[in-house]
Amino acid sequence: MSESQRRKYTQEEKNRIFDGEFMPHIDSMYNFAYRLTFDEDDAKDLVQDTYLKAYRFINSFEQGTNAKAWLFRILKNSFINEYRKKSKQPAKVDYQEVETYYNSDDVDFQGTTDLRAESVKDMLGDEISNALNALAVDFRTVIILADLEGFTYEEMAKILDIPIGTVRSRLHRARNLLKDKLRGYAQSMGYKTDEEE
Repeated sequence: MSESQRRKYTQEEKNRIFDGEFMPHIDSMYNFAYRLTFDEDDAKDLVQDTYLKAYRFINSFEQGTNAKAWLFRILKNSFINEYRKKSKQPAKVDYQEVETYYNSDDVDFQGTTDLRAESVKDMLGDEISNALNALAVDFRTVIILADLEGFTYEEMAKILDIPIGTVRSRLHRARNLLKDKLRGYAQSMGYKTDEEE
C-alpha cells in the first residue's frame, strides 16, 4: 500500500481497531514471542514493541484483512532485527553479580550441581523446547507459525515475506531437522524410530 493510498483513521477509529482487532491476539503474540526468545522478559518487551509499532503504523493496516497475521509479521520483523543486533554484540556477563551470588549464604551448592534433576518431570517438554530452540531462527519460526499457531501457507508467506514454495520447503526441512534432533531422545526413552525398523 503506497503512502497516498493509506487510509487516515481518526483517533476514535484507531482506538477501535487497536482494541477490537489487535488486542484480542495479545496472548498468541506473547506465546509466539516466548517461543522465539525463550525468555519471559524478552517476550514481553517484544510484544510491547510490536503493539507500539502496530499503533504507530495503524494507517497501513487495511481493515477486513487478517489482523493476527499483520501483527505476527511486525513481531517477527522486530525479533529478527533485535536478534541480528544481539548476534553482533559479544556476550556480556556481570562477574560482580555472579561473584556476589556465589559468595552469599543463600547458595545451595548441592542444588546447583545438577540442573536437570529438578526438571525430570517435565523432560519431554524440555527436550522438545531445547530441540526447537536449537534450530536456526528461520526454521524455528516456520514450525511455530504452522504447527503451534496454525497459520496457512499463504498467511505464513505474507508474515515472512517469502514465496509459498519457500514456506513449504522451509517447513519440510525444519520438521526433518526437529525430527532428527529428537530421534536420539526417543530412542533413549525406548521408542522405535525409523532407523531401527
